[in-house]
Amino acid sequence: MTDNSYQLETINPHTGEPYSERPNKTKLKRDMKVLHDLGRALVELAPSRFDEVTLSDRMRDAVFIAKKLKKAALQRQLRFISGIMGEEDVETIQLQLRQIALPQQRETEAFHEIEEWRDKLIARDNDLVNELVTTLNADRQHLRQLVRNANKEAQQNKPPKSSRILFKYLKELQEGV
Repeated sequence: MTDNSYQLETINPHTGEPYSERPNKTKLKRDMKVLHDLGRALVELAPSRFDEVTLSDRMRDAVFIAKKLKKAALQRQLRFISGIMGEEDVETIQLQLRQIALPQQRETEAFHEIEEWRDKLIARDNDLVNELVTTLNADRQHLRQLVRNANKEAQQNKPPKSSRILFKYLKELQEGV
């Protein structure tokens, strides 16, 4: 009688420890996807920010090579990077990448907030006018004039020049706080 059962490796190649039970393939695939995404994030990271991430020389070289590649060669290099990612301190790298991305997120949130203010002001939200005057020390008369001009341009199907000026003024107010 032949034994056709699947024989497992007794040592986990990622940790070097023996398996206590059969590995969960889905979990292994998820873990590899995390490493692949982390490698892709490193490759897409701006060169000016790259020095802020702690990497081994081997990983740093692999990422620099990947930055020069395109399509299939890039995919092969990313698989290589995710393979050697096990030698790195993954949690530290993830934390450092999050800290690099944090200021960008705040900038985007502030931009969206200004857009929302502008849209509400053009829709004639008087409560927002009062709030901006009290919290940001906005010039009520100038604000209302910009809103009036933006509405007039919208009614006449003209380019939104006043709307842009209003956005710029709101941005200056937000940065001044």
